[in-house]
Amino acid sequence: MKKIAVKLMPRNLGRKGELKKARKQGLIPVEIYGKSIENAHAFISVKDLLALPHGETFLLEADIDGQRRICLIKDIQTGWLGDNPIHVDLYDVSYTKEIELEVPIEFTGTPEGVSLGGTFEILLHTLTLKAPVENIPDKITVDVSSLGLGGVLHVRDIMPPVGCIIMDSPEEVVAVVSEPEVEETPTEETGA
Repeated sequence: MKKIAVKLMPRNLGRKGELKKARKQGLIPVEIYGKSIENAHAFISVKDLLALPHGETFLLEADIDGQRRICLIKDIQTGWLGDNPIHVDLYDVSYTKEIELEVPIEFTGTPEGVSLGGTFEILLHTLTLKAPVENIPDKITVDVSSLGLGGVLHVRDIMPPVGCIIMDSPEEVVAVVSEPEVEETPTEETGA
């Protein structure tokens, strides 16, 4: 899994006024927590947060005053309009044996059914994997070129990455190739 280094600034728990001042300076409060570790409080710059990849699975290598912590982004809270981040929760996975994490699915190839007029429809964009942190991939690549007209790809049809267990229901539908809709030709009614 990809690691991205990010520098955090330590933060003392204080009054709301101090948080407002920090946000005006382009800093967002961060809480770091995890199993068997002491919680940490920090700030991340808005610029660094917005520069992080979207739609990918990655680890953050957070540096707080020289102390490195390997973390996952657990939650990003936004303002009431939903467009500005106001708080970030990071989960420290340094001492975690296994984690459950949603990993994006990347579809490759053109389904056979599409060349016959069908439509490829994606119903599931991520899979939940359970594995040691070092085994979690950035994405799961699935070749769909063999899907014919009316073809269905279930979770059970996807080979889990090495060392990973797929936690989603095996019967859940990931993608389908719908058959083309046949347009009914209007028939003239004959009157008597």
